[in-house]
Amino acid sequence: MTYGQGGGSQSQWDPWKPNAQQPSNGGDGTPDWAALAEASETRAKRRRLLFVGGGALAAVAVGAAVAVAVISADGGSGGHASPQPTAALPSGSASGPSFEPTSAPPPLDPKDFISSAKKDTAPLGPGTLFGGTRLTMDRTVYEKGPTADTRDCASAVQGTLAKVLTGNGCTRLIRATYTRGGIAVTVGVAVFDTEAQAARAKGQADKKSIVEPLAGSGVKAFCDGAVCRSTTNSYGRYAYFTLTGFPGGKDVTTKDTKVFRTGDDLAEYTFRQIRRRGEAQASAATGQ
Repeated sequence: MTYGQGGGSQSQWDPWKPNAQQPSNGGDGTPDWAALAEASETRAKRRRLLFVGGGALAAVAVGAAVAVAVISADGGSGGHASPQPTAALPSGSASGPSFEPTSAPPPLDPKDFISSAKKDTAPLGPGTLFGGTRLTMDRTVYEKGPTADTRDCASAVQGTLAKVLTGNGCTRLIRATYTRGGIAVTVGVAVFDTEAQAARAKGQADKKSIVEPLAGSGVKAFCDGAVCRSTTNSYGRYAYFTLTGFPGGKDVTTKDTKVFRTGDDLAEYTFRQIRRRGEAQASAATGQ
């Protein structure tokens, strides 16, 4: 039996429709095999196109993923990726040792040790205040003469000084005489129990408050009835006085600048000796 095509109202086979919806070749329901073969070939071509297109899209997607990975590895700036540590360091491993804050004690005040008899306990006498056989002040050398030490303060002074020292509780008077170029000076150091007593004695002394000049041991008598120059001062629990003049009864005038210089030098030296006494005791107390 030969199959032929139908009349003018023939329907075309659609390869994308199910068989139940395909048109038949003629009215007997027999499929058009040529159309089926053509449809099958068409589907195969479309599938190959889809595969090719899908592969291209996949390649684009993979390329994009690689590009993103490269950019991410470069840190987004084109630089090299920083290596990551393989292990975490323990917390605080780089910090140094810590110490509690400390502060040094304030230094001791040397004057505290020479302001009261309770603290001023170092040996005291002519040898500690006026040691050696001479002293030098600004290249000027003074030779030491006789020294004296008494607990009766009034017995070693003249004029109004006896009353001043006694009234303020003087416990000791130490004297030393120095000479230079025909000029003699006696230094007297009055010792009290407190700084306040020494300060009052200094304030109460007047022009007639004079220490007794100390002669002997090769030093001729001086300031015996003659005009001499005197000074008064105090530091800590010590009041100190100088009397400077010429041996042989010569009066001192305002033109005798060497006499003034001699008295000032010995007053300064005495102050330094008293201050050193305080410094030595403060240093010893610090080292304990």
